[in-house]
Amino acid sequence: MEIRETGIILFCEDYESVLAFYSEKLGMKVRQRSKELATLDFGGSYLMLEEEGFASDKEKKRSQNPTVIRFNVNNFDSSVSELMARGVQVKVESFDWGTIGIVIDPEGNRIELKD
Repeated sequence: MEIRETGIILFCEDYESVLAFYSEKLGMKVRQRSKELATLDFGGSYLMLEEEGFASDKEKKRSQNPTVIRFNVNNFDSSVSELMARGVQVKVESFDWGTIGIVIDPEGNRIELKD
């Protein structure tokens, strides 16, 4: 098998709200968009947003969504500051292995920035 590209599909209950969050708040470039799905640049890969998901008003438990979206960034502090300036809440936590910034999207999905 020769893999041309990798991607992640995230199912959304409120597709328009989630698309606005990822494109406007997180600054991800939209590659293509239709009424029911959108594809965004995700490093050397893509993130596809589709309808028919499940939203939560707080962070989903691992049993509800066992996946974390991870962004390894070049400048952690600058990235955190940029997101906070856009109105995104970022919770910074430090561990022996590094520092992460935790962001929860409008539907309760966990996103992490990694230094």
